[in-house]
Amino acid sequence: MQQVDVNTAGGSYPIRIGKGRLDALGDAVPADASRIALVTNPTVAEHYGERARRALADSGKEVTLLTVPDGEAHKTMATLQHILDTLLQQRFDRRCLLVALGGGVIGDITGFAAAIFLRGVRFLQVPTTLLAQVDSSVGGKTGVNHVSGKNLIGAFYQPIGVEIDTDLLRTLPSREVSAGLAEVIKYGCILDAEFFAWCEQHAADLRALDPAALQYAIARSCELKAQVVGRDERESGERAILNFGHTFGHAIEAGLGFGEWLHGEAVGCGMVMAAQLSSLTCGLPTNAVERIRALVAAIGCPVQAPPLNGPQQWVELMQGDKKVTAGQIRFVLLPELGRAQVSAVPNGPLQEVLEATRNLAASSAGVPPA
Repeated sequence: MQQVDVNTAGGSYPIRIGKGRLDALGDAVPADASRIALVTNPTVAEHYGERARRALADSGKEVTLLTVPDGEAHKTMATLQHILDTLLQQRFDRRCLLVALGGGVIGDITGFAAAIFLRGVRFLQVPTTLLAQVDSSVGGKTGVNHVSGKNLIGAFYQPIGVEIDTDLLRTLPSREVSAGLAEVIKYGCILDAEFFAWCEQHAADLRALDPAALQYAIARSCELKAQVVGRDERESGERAILNFGHTFGHAIEAGLGFGEWLHGEAVGCGMVMAAQLSSLTCGLPTNAVERIRALVAAIGCPVQAPPLNGPQQWVELMQGDKKVTAGQIRFVLLPELGRAQVSAVPNGPLQEVLEATRNLAASSAGVPPA
């Protein structure tokens, strides 16, 4: 078992990574917790719900299993309301513990419920997808989607811990593995060129869920994110670089309809577009653009974006991005591999990237892999 510590003004907590962490969940329950609400979805509940419930019950606390619909399309105020209604109807109190067992959707919505229920109760992250293990479970971003855009309603609210069981990844569909690997290589792009090169060398091992490769990739990703979050918890500056590829990626998700592409697939493709934009605006070498494209393809994510309804719709969707300032879309760009910056860009280069996307889509469907 490896441990990575996260230290922020909003709370310090451990990320524990290793085999069998699911069966040790009782050890993570605070002694003064009154009751536990285990929030998950039907798919995860079928695989791991009873195991997680038994492990949590080892703490001596009463555990209530609460299932909500699966998928990004259900990351809504209606689902949040259902969680809150259940907690209130069953008279959960301020000393309760919410446990998020699932992927990014479950983690985000459970964390947001914890942030606002009775003005804040404790919650524990138990991520079951690779994407959630290396990204969304770490750092305290919680929230739900809105018809105007992704994650526009939420709060920064830190968990009391993150329990990462690498064994859980064995039941993931291949698309989910690829989607998670997109967030892994993101850290190499923005923070650690040596880690990016390591990912290039071990892409096949990572897709095959090689235990040693996975353990290293997850731990290194968490270390890098913890460093950034510790310096900038509320994304007032440096933390924004963690959104590399996300401005384009969120536009793909919203334009196609949430859930059509997995979040990581959209981010992977968005990183290719952001690399192209970086080449045009801040000097990212062409060979670095091609390395990013090749690695995104190697992990199984699409590298050709859908055309949507042309450049105008792309811009309209990206105007809803949280990094927009005074009406200007701000992108995470790479002057070089391993270093990132956030800035607005001239319209010309952006239109060039979007026009290229439309032209390439004429001969490529831009669909995610089966």
